[in-house]
Amino acid sequence: MKSLSHLNKSRTLSVGFVIFGVVVRLVQYLSNRSLWFDEANLALNIVNRSYLQLLAPLDNNQAAPPGFLWIEKLSIQILGNNEYALRLFPLIAGIVSLVALFFFAERYASQWATPIAIALFASLPYIVYYGTELKQYSSDIMIALLLSLLLVPVRYKILSYSQLLGLSLVGGVAIWISHPAIFTLGGLELAYLITAPHRERKAILFNRIPVYLTWLLSFGCLYFLTISNTINNDNLVDSWKARYPQSPLDLLWLLDAFGRFFYRPLGFIGIVDGVAILAFVVGCVACFRRNRIIFMTLMAPTVATLIASYLHQYPFRERLVLFLTPFFLILIAEGIVFLLSSPLKKKWIKGLGTVMLVVLLTHPTSYSSRLIFQPELKQEFRSVIEYVQSNQQPSDQIYVYFKGISHMKYYAPKLGYSQTDYSLGTYELPDEGEISSQEWERYQQEFEPFRGQKRVWIIFRVDDSETETLLSYLNTIGRQIEIYKQKGAFVCLYDLS
Repeated sequence: MKSLSHLNKSRTLSVGFVIFGVVVRLVQYLSNRSLWFDEANLALNIVNRSYLQLLAPLDNNQAAPPGFLWIEKLSIQILGNNEYALRLFPLIAGIVSLVALFFFAERYASQWATPIAIALFASLPYIVYYGTELKQYSSDIMIALLLSLLLVPVRYKILSYSQLLGLSLVGGVAIWISHPAIFTLGGLELAYLITAPHRERKAILFNRIPVYLTWLLSFGCLYFLTISNTINNDNLVDSWKARYPQSPLDLLWLLDAFGRFFYRPLGFIGIVDGVAILAFVVGCVACFRRNRIIFMTLMAPTVATLIASYLHQYPFRERLVLFLTPFFLILIAEGIVFLLSSPLKKKWIKGLGTVMLVVLLTHPTSYSSRLIFQPELKQEFRSVIEYVQSNQQPSDQIYVYFKGISHMKYYAPKLGYSQTDYSLGTYELPDEGEISSQEWERYQQEFEPFRGQKRVWIIFRVDDSETETLLSYLNTIGRQIEIYKQKGAFVCLYDLS
């Protein structure tokens, strides 16, 4: 009776945290913030291309799986070209991920680890943020969890024809929606083949050959149609180089990548990431001792991704490995629970578990609670353009600083502007370091066409630290009439006559 009471309490807590996570994501979604730079770049591809054209290399240094892009394209065709439609699938994926983690942890984690893992997943900043961003990382998590829920129960079974067909189709489609789905599929299946009873291993392997061939065929088509073209993008490739190990024996890179994972994408900041690492290590030991198969299930996608990274095929950094976060969080939760319920009669061990629980939960839950009342903003470019539209006069000129080009290209047609109604900058001042005289000269040339104009609207998409630098020259050649600032963007009206 006591254990049943505890089960009901832990389940109630888990459901409560799921609801909390859904509310946070819905509030963030409904706040309808402007698209920021990366979102605007991807949106332009989705809006301006056909379904077939989305298979070609994307413009603006973007990369996303075609299945995700097709879902986004369908969404704006049904619901219209707006932020709500573009962010709907990431929102749905974020909510489904919460529910999927609940069922996964209920089945395979210890009783009290479930609400802790869900509480962290519901509130950690990066996981919450990507649940309402026009990017594929929220659906990456969803696909990883759903595939795990599908594969774990059938790990050592001989599948029927209908099961083989279903598993083949689900895996083949998942690969087109989520690039890292192949690591979940391959990692889990390889782990289960290795750990299968020796006498049954060959039968399981032969039974699943059609499934594996289907997955390989699907991934091969995806690779040659889209991924191989993305690899030819020098800008993307250069941005990934530093994220790869230098050699197969580069253990320093492995330790660095492991440590960075707890800061980003998990989102533990400062000394807290050290606490999370300790909880994770303890959780690995506890889970391995309790159930080695479940431990391998939780670690298999990570191992597969690391192997790909050592082969320089997939960067093990930041948002690209966000799909691994639920598995890490379960192990962190297992570590906390192990310490809290330690059979050793030492108060300091349970005290350590309590401190870990409080330290790891305090920041994310307080952060996400604040989001309910004050949703996060990033680059409010839309409201800046709307302000110009509401206040401009017929003879006014409009100039958009280089960093705001993607935003302007997306929002201008929606607000009735044609390409002849504004001028786009062609030069960007460096973000860091001292600005040379040659750089200032290039920046100044941007405004030569507007000399003598009485009313010129100048729109910037910048960080707050750049504002003073960008305005310093304008104040020497004209008079500022008004300025309108929003988070990450502002517009000023100048008399340059």
